[in-house]
Amino acid sequence: MPEKVRFEDPTGDGPPIELEKFEIPADLPDHEFRRRKIPQPDPHYVDLGMLYRFAQLEQARRSEADGLVPLHVAVRGHMGTGKDHDIEQFAAALGLPYFRIPLTGEVRDVTLIGSTRLHGDGKGGTESRWEDGDITRALRGPALVNLSELNAAGAETLFALHGLLDRYAALDLPNGETVSLREDVRIFGTMNPTDIRDYAGTQTLNKAFADRWLIWEKSFPDED
Repeated sequence: MPEKVRFEDPTGDGPPIELEKFEIPADLPDHEFRRRKIPQPDPHYVDLGMLYRFAQLEQARRSEADGLVPLHVAVRGHMGTGKDHDIEQFAAALGLPYFRIPLTGEVRDVTLIGSTRLHGDGKGGTESRWEDGDITRALRGPALVNLSELNAAGAETLFALHGLLDRYAALDLPNGETVSLREDVRIFGTMNPTDIRDYAGTQTLNKAFADRWLIWEKSFPDED
């Protein structure tokens, strides 16, 4: 029977939420790799409410009717508010392999999706082989994917993710393969504010991409 994890509302207003942890199928080719990607719980981490909100969303997702659009959350807040740490600790609580993929301006769609590359065939010639990109590799098994710094990525990079994040819920690879969003994959994102000069390279998300996310704000905790 799957192990369960309990989430408490730090305000005391909401009821506790119990969720079954994810399991990594033993027959996956990269089973051991994914086991090593499960984060360790941080004993110093204090949930100020974000993990409980994530758990509420996860509970709703598990009870939703088939065919509904998957719910993806992007957390927006200043550097130092702990956005990425919240997401990592949610992965640790659920036992999910954690893949943080920074979408800096240097990242291109081929970095995320993958490409065909030439390799020596051992006979003096070459042969072409498909190599998964960062997100394609993550999607091939249980995973919590954190697309960090969403609003620092170029338009071409974000466009490549549209199909994955909407009702289609899949990536169409250039080699003709379609990688569907598994039931044991969760996609999150983080963003910095776009109205502050300190965050060079950030931009406002276009409406088509922003509509694929639930955007939650995170601020610094109050002094008390």
